[in-house]
Amino acid sequence: MAKRKTKKDTALAELIAATPPKALSELILHLAENYPEIRRECFDYLKKNSAVSKTLERQSEGEAIMSIWAELLPDLEDLEAHGGGPYGVEDQVWELLYEITKRLNSKKVDETYRREILDAVLPFIESGNSGAVDPLDELAYAACYSDSEFRYLAQSLEAMHDDWQTRNARNIYRQIGDHDKYLELRLKYMEVGSDYHDLAEFYWETGKTEKSIQIAQKGLKKAKGRMVELRAFVAERAQESGDRATWIELQFDQATDGLTLDKYKQFKAACQIEEWQAYEPRLLKKMRTTGKTEQMKIHMDRKEYDSVVNLLSKCRYPEYHWDRNTEVRIAEKLENRYPEKVLKWYLSGLGNLSSSQKREEYARKAAVMAKVRHMLIDVMNDEARWKKLAVKVKNDNLRRPAFQQEFAHTVPGWEAV
Repeated sequence: MAKRKTKKDTALAELIAATPPKALSELILHLAENYPEIRRECFDYLKKNSAVSKTLERQSEGEAIMSIWAELLPDLEDLEAHGGGPYGVEDQVWELLYEITKRLNSKKVDETYRREILDAVLPFIESGNSGAVDPLDELAYAACYSDSEFRYLAQSLEAMHDDWQTRNARNIYRQIGDHDKYLELRLKYMEVGSDYHDLAEFYWETGKTEKSIQIAQKGLKKAKGRMVELRAFVAERAQESGDRATWIELQFDQATDGLTLDKYKQFKAACQIEEWQAYEPRLLKKMRTTGKTEQMKIHMDRKEYDSVVNLLSKCRYPEYHWDRNTEVRIAEKLENRYPEKVLKWYLSGLGNLSSSQKREEYARKAAVMAKVRHMLIDVMNDEARWKKLAVKVKNDNLRRPAFQQEFAHTVPGWEAV
């Protein structure tokens, strides 16, 4: 339904109709000069509703971008000064920065305005204190249309002497085909696997395949950490050449780098029968260095339940989100096999039942007590043991009404105990 015009709207329309064009132009220019958001609206509306030249259209788009920048700048400066700010302000700044980026990506903005907006954002990128790093970076890239402009951006980033911005500058040099400059920056920092992968990939793409393999092999021996991409690169080359032994060894390294149940399954599926026989003992040895939860999941998959329950007994009962916790779900699967050990683990989750605590803690303990009851009544069929425990706990907490309310709400039959 169209909005009904008010008397004020009608009066304004009549007043505009009676005003000479020169006066209206002066009013628009005055408002546009003093209010950036109005200036932007003027450019967008007039471009859309007027027949203008391509030159004027591109110039107008540049002016609109600078108006948006003027609109967001006070808030951005405030975020910069305080290392961030309220979510509403941050969201508004991000939204306007992305609006500028979208307009730049249209490829309809003249170089003069693109350089102006780029020079405006670079100090904020260098500081990195506004909390708007990602949209500022994206805007800077969008402001560059030509190789010369990208080179200017790369040189500006390099001059910041920041590891992250040097990385960005290096990538730009590689993108625009300045291989000498890329290699100069690349060879200054070769520590982790991703560094060697980046260089090996560069040589591979430029046709220097032998040099690429040499760099990758060197990285496998010397790099420390972040090896996944490098191993995958070498594994792909090994697969292409039919080197199964190297390929499967790299798959083993990938699987045991932060071993999980999913990685365990994937590696086992990748192995031929004789390969699995050779690698299984090595993998199980490596498994001891991973977290207890993943160890339990792998042992469960292997149906090694004794190992699982022994690990479970060494785990602390989770204090939060217990109903969604992996350890609890594993314990539930072991209830019938190891009732006493699982019961003992559940009881450990009750903690101190003789001190006053917040209601939410009573609620958590009530949920654990419900599991204890389930073990004694449903699994172990020992009602007498349950009643003995429940009566003691209830009597110890008679003067804690919140405790009794939460337990009555969660533990079946609590009020009748």
